[in-house]
Amino acid sequence: MSQRQVLQVFEQYQKARTQFVQMVAELATRPQNIETLQNAGVMSLLRPLLLDVVPTIQQTAALALGRLANYNDDLAEAVVKGDILPQLVYSLAEQNRFYKKAAAFVLRAVGKHSPQLAQAIVDCGALDTLVICLEDFDPGVKEAAAWALGYIARHNTELSQAVVDAGAIPLLVLCIQEPEIALKRIAASALSDISKHSPELAQTVVDAGAIAHLAQMILNPDAKLKRQVLSALSQIAKHSVDLAEMVVEAEIFPVVLTCLKDKDEYVKKNACTLIREIAKHTPELSQLIVNAGGVAAVIDCIGSSKGNIRLPGIMMLGYVAAHSENLAMAVIISKGVPQLSICLSEEPEDHIKAAAAWALGQLGRHTPEHARAVAVTNTLPVLLSLYMSAESSEDLQLKSKKAIKNILQKCTYLPALEPFLYDAPPNILKHVVGQFSKVLPHDSKARRLFVTSGGLKKVQEIKAEPGSLLQEYINSINNCYPEEIVRYYSPGYSETLLQRVDSYQPQ
Repeated sequence: MSQRQVLQVFEQYQKARTQFVQMVAELATRPQNIETLQNAGVMSLLRPLLLDVVPTIQQTAALALGRLANYNDDLAEAVVKGDILPQLVYSLAEQNRFYKKAAAFVLRAVGKHSPQLAQAIVDCGALDTLVICLEDFDPGVKEAAAWALGYIARHNTELSQAVVDAGAIPLLVLCIQEPEIALKRIAASALSDISKHSPELAQTVVDAGAIAHLAQMILNPDAKLKRQVLSALSQIAKHSVDLAEMVVEAEIFPVVLTCLKDKDEYVKKNACTLIREIAKHTPELSQLIVNAGGVAAVIDCIGSSKGNIRLPGIMMLGYVAAHSENLAMAVIISKGVPQLSICLSEEPEDHIKAAAAWALGQLGRHTPEHARAVAVTNTLPVLLSLYMSAESSEDLQLKSKKAIKNILQKCTYLPALEPFLYDAPPNILKHVVGQFSKVLPHDSKARRLFVTSGGLKKVQEIKAEPGSLLQEYINSINNCYPEEIVRYYSPGYSETLLQRVDSYQPQ
């Protein structure tokens, strides 16, 4: 065989390998092909090609493996069991930028599925190599490495700590300062994934100077970057008062309020989440948000959104209102109650209704003035129907019941209470009658109205256990009226009168 023929054989073999990896990489982009590729044992065929002498074959083999592993955890598991990870880690340190991107993609695709698979990546020494890639000259390599580190860190505290211990955070903070938007996004996302697990991890991110750089990007025109920046700041602020104050000190107010009007729904949601995570900690932080116009801005945002986008805003109003009667009044003055009532009636999802019910309960629980502000919006009957509906989730029933009790125990606005005499179950009725027993002794107009509207008659029809709290309340109400009036409205009194007519002998 001549030298030329030998070379032709090698060329054909190389061409066949190239066509094979390209075809597998292409087929792996379509979900309907995955099972067939898996059954054909494609993983074991791709593995030796990762060490191929031809760089493009290596890269395409890695890309194909990444696409397969990305699809489900079975295929990701096959990458681990096939001893492919050590090869990838070794090549990640040695090869060119195209291969590094492909290898980091495989690590990300494997690590995203479960803590166990992410731990397998840590165990094979990938973190140190990925961190070195964060210093690569090529932004695409940095991005691929940051993405893989974020996917590993997102699972739990231990994996996040491993990423921190490998020295990733200072380099991720440098990455968010790079000019490339895609790299900024992924680095901010990775910092968010690390911060979310514990105050200690969030503190590590803060100590690296991340907050100032993140805060500067709140007004960046790129919506996807804003989402990640707001998410990272939320994950830092949520843990403690100190961390929340550090975020506030980066002068995020009032600029963050502009994000509540953003065209991107997730920017709005993440901005509301950030404000919520700050507001929940202390009355002082909530007051700072009120002073910046944050409550009114969040209420407008809830009004212009639907579904889960509304949820953090609803909760934020509840947290602010819970702190003090002055803060609750600030929410009421900003027209928060009608907006929450709309959410309670309009939203189809029970968990959103439950959040609105909780927030309304926090608003109405402080003083009679607060309770009246909630009651006049006709919210109480809606809460009662949600509590009594068999279709409501257990959490919604519980939150509705608690909100009703919170509001009723302060409510002295009797027109809102009266319908409850007819519709409320015994455990709610007790609180309604209790409120009447507090108000009627001191209000002659209300006493007269209570008779003419049929309220006194209804109270006489209530069957209460002798000596019970409910019976005491009924007795207090009855003591507000002359005995003959109470008798007149008592059940069976008309029968008694007729009997007296029957037995009466005219003279």
